[in-house]
Amino acid sequence: MAEPTFGDRLAAAVARTGPICAGIDPSPALLAAWGLPDDAGGLRSFAATCVDAFAGVAPVVKPQVAFFERHGAAGLAVLEHLVADARSAGLLVIADAKRGDVDSTVAAYADAWLGPTSPLAADAVTAVAYLGVGALDPLFALARQTGRGVIVVARSSNPEGRPLQEALLRAPMSAGAAGDQSVEDGLLAALAEMNRVELAGRPESTVGSVGAVVGATLDPSGFPLERLRGPVLAPGVGAQGGTPERVAALFGGCPAGTVVPNVSRSVLAAGPSVAALREAAVATREQLAAALG
Repeated sequence: MAEPTFGDRLAAAVARTGPICAGIDPSPALLAAWGLPDDAGGLRSFAATCVDAFAGVAPVVKPQVAFFERHGAAGLAVLEHLVADARSAGLLVIADAKRGDVDSTVAAYADAWLGPTSPLAADAVTAVAYLGVGALDPLFALARQTGRGVIVVARSSNPEGRPLQEALLRAPMSAGAAGDQSVEDGLLAALAEMNRVELAGRPESTVGSVGAVVGATLDPSGFPLERLRGPVLAPGVGAQGGTPERVAALFGGCPAGTVVPNVSRSVLAAGPSVAALREAAVATREQLAAALG
């Protein structure tokens, strides 16, 4: 029997717990609001509180790597412990690193974020494809080998991204694609093709290892997201204005368990109380679950 893909593991976790991805974003503003110092010690307290609060409440957490990197080696050491502690607590971990480069460099990124012996290895990592989808092949290959995932930014929730993502391609990114595709729809079609190839011969319900970031604040695009057959990370719920109703309108046709709306600031604002964080996450999770049916 084939080993489960990251998409399968995510769908199973969502079925157990509910459709939410809890962001772990120890920004200077949030550290101050929690009464924590802006140093490695503050990061450790913040991370430990989040793991305690979200274990058993959210299926997956998403540490924003930049907030750890800004503290250098000490911050990355905290991130290593966070990844290990979260996985020990039964949480899947998406490292929000948004890596992307030429393929030789991407191979090193793959080893760092998905390699079986790396202390930073998460269950999945986010990536950007501006140097071409093919340049990310080392990430995709290692994800398939290790049962991990790659989630590529396709339609981001920030307004600055729209002119680039909606620009029309001069040539399709994947074989058989129609003309006049936007960059974002071309990316989604290319990712869907990778999952189609990976999942050939498997049951139709199987979810692939390649996913997409699709903002929850946007109107639908031309690509039918139910064709992706991979995870959808949906940022923008809460502080950016995305609502459960918008999530339902955008993602209601996607297979169960494939969509995880990301919630960060609106839930983290309830800290530093573990109980208050859990309560905020549960309330948001239940609203999303009701909207997605």
